[in-house]
Amino acid sequence: MNDSHQPNIPAPRNIIAIASGKGGVGKTCFSISLCHALARKGKRVLLFDGDLGLANVDVQLGLSPKLDLTSVIEGHATLKGAITRFDEGNFDIIAGRSGTGSLASLPAPLLSNLRMQLADLSPAYDRVVLDLGAGINRTVQQLAASAGTTIVITTDEPTALTDAYAFIKLNHTVIGAENISVVVNMAPSTREGLHTYETLLKACQNFLHISPILAGVVRRDSRVRDAIRNQSPLFIRYPACDAAADIENVAAKLLA
Repeated sequence: MNDSHQPNIPAPRNIIAIASGKGGVGKTCFSISLCHALARKGKRVLLFDGDLGLANVDVQLGLSPKLDLTSVIEGHATLKGAITRFDEGNFDIIAGRSGTGSLASLPAPLLSNLRMQLADLSPAYDRVVLDLGAGINRTVQQLAASAGTTIVITTDEPTALTDAYAFIKLNHTVIGAENISVVVNMAPSTREGLHTYETLLKACQNFLHISPILAGVVRRDSRVRDAIRNQSPLFIRYPACDAAADIENVAAKLLA
């Protein structure tokens, strides 16, 4: 997206944006679990809650950060100063603030400054994971443009597939992003997850002439909901469950 107020900020290759066309596909839980899986592999990881206005990473982790993105945007802290350590998972987070509607429609200069601070911060980490808001608004597009890799989360629901396709189309045609991959979440089985991916892939090939790769299939697992309800990361509460194993495979593929 070529906004006249937005400078051409290079996208560091170690920044991974986690996106979805719609809500309710398990994006934030996946983002947290991916960070945990990467940290378990010895990587320095930062999780940036980019769901501006409806942030909930800190809620899912049971944290109460002293500083968050609002502090940064209002000029009370730098992005680096707003980092909170999540000791149990051995990774860092930058929290957003839920219910702050003004964050969801940041003025272009503030959004540009946020992106530049994020790019400056990224060399301190092996991977920086951006948990983006659902949808395809300007803020989501610009934060996605900050990433070297974008993972689009979908499920087998028709609306989730349609919205995932819409996000990929906009990301590709407007931003010009090439490094897009797909995770099928909450799949009834690995086989059915592959079928869901192939449905999305065919649409991308037929209409966009691109072939997003499959980053992985995460099977539906009741223990994920239990972990969220108890504000406990999946890899702490159920480290050997099916969903955790699948997310570990996604992390390994990203590192490879």
